[in-house]
Amino acid sequence: MAETIETLLERIRELQEELEQQIEARRRRFRYRLERGRVVFDKEIRRRHKALRIRLWPYVSRARLLTVLTAPVIYSLIIPLVLLDVFVAVYQATCFPAYGIPKVPRRDYIVIDRHRLQYLNALEKLNCVYCGYANGLLALVSEVASRTEAYWCPIKHARKLRGTHRRYPQFADYGDAENYRQRLQELREQVRKLEG
Repeated sequence: MAETIETLLERIRELQEELEQQIEARRRRFRYRLERGRVVFDKEIRRRHKALRIRLWPYVSRARLLTVLTAPVIYSLIIPLVLLDVFVAVYQATCFPAYGIPKVPRRDYIVIDRHRLQYLNALEKLNCVYCGYANGLLALVSEVASRTEAYWCPIKHARKLRGTHRRYPQFADYGDAENYRQRLQELREQVRKLEG
């Protein structure tokens, strides 16, 4: 059964690689390149992007009333998000070294670059910064939590879950008391060998 799980995980990795290749092909289609970590569009593309921008006032004036009324609720989440960010940073800085778990690099998860797109107005750029931070932070926190779970309690749940992390399929089966301790040690070693 473990071979079957490993085979499926390998197929998933292959499909993820194929997906990345397709995304890269789309990037070439939109004619941009990365130079020292920054996106650079061809001059003609930048000109076309600016021409497609909807100015701020027409954009805001066409917004639905419910959109305007709920915006403060959406933006208020920045407070718990920043607190979560601080607490997870302290958690990683203190606990991960104690257990030999490599820290999760923020730059791999929190990417804020869409605000540089010339076809977005100021409000759209602000929204993109917010979403890049919020979703990146939650992905970072999920990775921190998955490393913690793989180190301390790598046991599958009795019932099916939605949205499990990538380490979950390798966890010990629920109820497999005979193999749990060995699996725990194997997974701890895997976590310790991760690259930061």
